[in-house]
Amino acid sequence: MFTGIIEEIGKIKRIQKATEAIVLTIDAKTVLEDVNLGDSISVNGVCLTVTAYSQNEFTVDVMPETIKASTLQLLTVGSRVNLERAMAANGRFGGHFVSGHVDGIGTIVSKTRKGNAFYYEIQVDPRLREFMMLKGSVSVDGTSLTIFDVSNQSFTISLIPHTVLHTVVGDKQRGDKVNIECDMLAKYMHQMMANKSTPGASNRSGNMKDLLQQHGFTN
Repeated sequence: MFTGIIEEIGKIKRIQKATEAIVLTIDAKTVLEDVNLGDSISVNGVCLTVTAYSQNEFTVDVMPETIKASTLQLLTVGSRVNLERAMAANGRFGGHFVSGHVDGIGTIVSKTRKGNAFYYEIQVDPRLREFMMLKGSVSVDGTSLTIFDVSNQSFTISLIPHTVLHTVVGDKQRGDKVNIECDMLAKYMHQMMANKSTPGASNRSGNMKDLLQQHGFTN
């Protein structure tokens, strides 16, 4: 589990390609301060497992399905990537719940400066758009951001100067691809409502009070 608050920007040092999978070696510093084998690190919003590390780099395996579903397939040696360690139980929770399981890829269709902020309009598949709501949360390349506008096929985010400087989202231009993870709570609620609307579900679940009582919650 992650928060979407990027800790540092790493750099791709090596890319080793297998038949379908790839192995990434990433230059880093902050995320290696207390690293152990098997730890989870978010790389541009994708949860990956540390398989080796040294004082200034770590290695992760990227499986075929992850390659297909994310922009990691577009990385080259020298590419900058957002890095975040898994959320510590005793730390501050400054973003929103981010699982590191990317839902899809978005395309930046416009980048506009307004005062000291940059507004990005990002086009996404309709199946992702339905989870977007005004003032809701979204993860873009692993960065927790607030949605400022929505349309039929896109949503808009705003980056403050700090986010521009300290995440790779600030490097993005029109036409670039980004990893999108929709708000976890929105996805759960959508699934619950979908299950409730299926034939026979109303008889099983009834209203929300009945649903809570079925799972041991009583007043």
